[in-house]
Amino acid sequence: MISTTIVSTALPTIMADLGGTQRQYTWVITAALLAMAITTPIWGKLADLFDKKILVQTAIVLFVIGSVGAGAAQAIPAMMAFRAVQGLAMGGLTALVQAVLGTIIPPRERGRYFGYMGAVMAVATVSGPLLGGVITDHLHWRWCFFVCVPLAVIAIAVLQATLTLPAAPRARLRIDVAGAVLVAIAAALPMLWVTFAGNDFAWLSWQTAAFLGGALLAAVILMRVELRASQPIIPLRVLRNRTTGLMIVASIAVGVAMFGTGVFATQYFQLAGGHSPTTAGLMTIPLIVSQMVAGIASGQIVTRTGRWRPVMLVAAVLLVVGLGGLGLVLDHTTPYWIVAVFMAVSGMGVGGLIQNIVLAVQNTVDVKDVGASSATIAFFRSVGGTIGVSVLGAVLANQVTSRITDGVQALGMDASQVGASQGSLDVASLPAALQDLFHHAYGDSFGLLFEIAGAASIVTLLAIVLVRETVLRTTVHMATERAD
Repeated sequence: MISTTIVSTALPTIMADLGGTQRQYTWVITAALLAMAITTPIWGKLADLFDKKILVQTAIVLFVIGSVGAGAAQAIPAMMAFRAVQGLAMGGLTALVQAVLGTIIPPRERGRYFGYMGAVMAVATVSGPLLGGVITDHLHWRWCFFVCVPLAVIAIAVLQATLTLPAAPRARLRIDVAGAVLVAIAAALPMLWVTFAGNDFAWLSWQTAAFLGGALLAAVILMRVELRASQPIIPLRVLRNRTTGLMIVASIAVGVAMFGTGVFATQYFQLAGGHSPTTAGLMTIPLIVSQMVAGIASGQIVTRTGRWRPVMLVAAVLLVVGLGGLGLVLDHTTPYWIVAVFMAVSGMGVGGLIQNIVLAVQNTVDVKDVGASSATIAFFRSVGGTIGVSVLGAVLANQVTSRITDGVQALGMDASQVGASQGSLDVASLPAALQDLFHHAYGDSFGLLFEIAGAASIVTLLAIVLVRETVLRTTVHMATERAD
């Protein structure tokens, strides 16, 4: 988590150093998210068949390889490629950590441990941007990637020394290659569409029909393949109950809110406010601290009461209020304290939702399916985040370009003369007369992004309103509790 979030405050500097554009900024982020989304279900299935401890350690090694490669990258394409390797590892860690907890801890106690895990994630998310800002300002952005190496060595050693898990069931592995390919196609096509639509082709065009039609066709074929596969990547039988279906809907919308808020809040402070990476990291603390507190508190409440729906209802309302508030008030003149309040409210919403959505689903399956079920929820959350960041990034790029063009014309300048700079994130290299224009253009464009994220969070609230709560069981195995 530290190695992932440490990059957020450095990205504007990275893109300026490597000559990247706003569209490429989004791609550097979504390359990791897309790889994570595609591979999460695969890791989850492997977790139900093989030693979870070895799989976790393997994922950490892959993350180190991706991080070192990204730190050494000299061009944007190489950066994207190694970010995808990081995403591959992130998919494994996302699925496997939750699967490990599901293997050794019953659902009634799991809420407390998920709260602890959420707190660790939140602390890492707080320290990551701050550390990233300090490193970028005083060393070099490349060290934001290299810093994970000693952390990974420590993590692998501690896991080897302390983690003991029940033996994995012996099973003949049948790799669902067709399912994996179809998952990749169904997840990638919508993201590619929102990236290119409106720039390379019209929103209403045959290219749009091809992208969306291809995604829909891949999804339909995927369902048929997974129903027939002996060891499917996405076990549809696990998804048949009402709770899982609604939690998938909720997780997609939470993914949009979680990834979108984290990515674009930092960019708002740097590109709209002109703050340094270190300062931008400090300014995101209300978002992350509130997420940490809400994660711990909600985990304790769920463990003590055995009920998860009331906590999630409150959290969903807070998420709608926080994101909606940011959407309504955000522009280049908004005082920081107002932004901080709404960031904190949305952070409490995310903290109360993200782990409890997984818990609600795990409570409906036996331990033998906990890896696949956890990975499935993480997959849909990652897909939501990937598509959400792509959509929001495309909207931001279009808004900024339009505002800069209008502003340049209002100054009596020829828009074509600065057209090549409109997609650049190296604002400091622009003439002084244009720097304020760029800051204002970015500042006035972020409000729409949070309005869109707020609308998506309403879907989460509706899904939780409709879900039927089941009391958390006190055993790891479902059959054991029935025998009792």
